[in-house]
Amino acid sequence: MKFTKMHGLGNDYIYFDCTKENFIDDPNALSIKLSDRHFGVGGDGIVMIMSSDKADFKMRMFNADGSEGKMCGNAARCIGKYVYDKGLTYKKELTLETLSGIKYLTLNVENGKVKTVSVDMGKPKIGAVGDTLSANGTEYVYTFVDVGNPHCVIFTDDDAENLELEKIGPSIENHRLFPDRANVEFINVKDENNLRMRVWERGSGETWACGTGACAATAAAVANGFSKKNQDVKIRLNGGTLSINYTGDTVIMTGPAEFVFEGEILL
Repeated sequence: MKFTKMHGLGNDYIYFDCTKENFIDDPNALSIKLSDRHFGVGGDGIVMIMSSDKADFKMRMFNADGSEGKMCGNAARCIGKYVYDKGLTYKKELTLETLSGIKYLTLNVENGKVKTVSVDMGKPKIGAVGDTLSANGTEYVYTFVDVGNPHCVIFTDDDAENLELEKIGPSIENHRLFPDRANVEFINVKDENNLRMRVWERGSGETWACGTGACAATAAAVANGFSKKNQDVKIRLNGGTLSINYTGDTVIMTGPAEFVFEGEILL
């Protein structure tokens, strides 16, 4: 079983080309096994690149705990690079079928290789501003944003670098307010065009980057008056920086995608 390890700003997944044949019988169990960083390949989950009768390609992604996710922005960018650089397509504008609908990818190609990918993530659903929840004996003000998957966005004056996310994240991810669990973003506003974000990703724990989280954070920043529509907002994550533009009708995410290594799994 051949695989390719890729990452988008450190958000790393194990990718399988299933465009000709779906050879993975139990992706939930396989994701748990391979994501283990000591006994497996190591990653935040697995991604299956598949054929589609609705789009150019189809994505299925599974978190490190085996749960299936509806959407992953970093994985979408990596798929764009994978299918172009490996010659599965020569189109620079692609459609990608996901469980949260069709996403639109624009590939920035230099010297025959994809350098960055822009993804039209669609229109986010933004909840009320100023909602509160209690977790770990602390009350948090949050904004709920659905970008194909659920996000609890929390703007804080506490230094994001020093947050004990491994203690805070699980209780908010699994809060009774979020029956499907939630990704959790803690954000420091540097200025209207620069946000520092750390993310506790549903099913995977803290990850170095989260594309949908960056989109949710920008939409929430606009809703809360921290940022403005139709401007590029830089989201600095543990693994690097994404550029997000929220127009009010859609969110455009732009960032890199990288190959790490390839291998073969012996089962």
